[in-house]
Amino acid sequence: MDLQKHTEPDLRKHTDLRASDADRDRTADILREALAEGRLTAEEHAERVEEVYRAKTVGELEPPVRDLPAAHRPRQAPEFAPAPNRPAPGAVPSVADENVVAVFSAAVRKGRWRVGRRTHAYAIFGSVEIDLSEALFEHQQVVIKAIAVFGSVEIRVPENVSLRGSGGGVLGSFEVDTLDSGDQDAPVVYVDGLGVLGSIEAKAKRGKLIEDILDRVNDRVHAKLRKHLGH
Repeated sequence: MDLQKHTEPDLRKHTDLRASDADRDRTADILREALAEGRLTAEEHAERVEEVYRAKTVGELEPPVRDLPAAHRPRQAPEFAPAPNRPAPGAVPSVADENVVAVFSAAVRKGRWRVGRRTHAYAIFGSVEIDLSEALFEHQQVVIKAIAVFGSVEIRVPENVSLRGSGGGVLGSFEVDTLDSGDQDAPVVYVDGLGVLGSIEAKAKRGKLIEDILDRVNDRVHAKLRKHLGH
């Protein structure tokens, strides 16, 4: 996953961040250029490309290109576009994949779990906690609909996703801390809700970064690796 913020220098400072497909492709482009210029043999190129597409972090992408001039050229900062305020039409179904309900009780959804496209949370004289900081995102756009009646719904997301909210309160509160990821491919969590004599709160969990943006990422990396090694 591309966790760089807005500039290339920021990426180099945080070499322990997870590498994205885009990071690997940019590094592979440098290797292809070096092969065309005669700086690398075909064997060296194949070995380094394999290393690139197996890299897990940004720091692991540096050694294969460290001795190549193209790796040290200044790069233009990528354009940044904030996530849309609403999901794309048809991207999220109207029927919930999962319901989290607390009636005169407490319900918690946390840990390593797969997030559906839509989750409904109902807190009636109770409390609901939904923690996405260690969850697996299989979809880029995720909706959480929260209803709190004399209760509370608390939602936590990792710091490197985008977070949007739309809702209100009737003698209650609805608070969503808008968040923008530096990666335009990162998931966007949309929180819709209503607090009736209750509260709904959604914000980032400090220090938590999601590592698996899409469950299919490994398949894409392996496919690209096979493609490059086949040339």
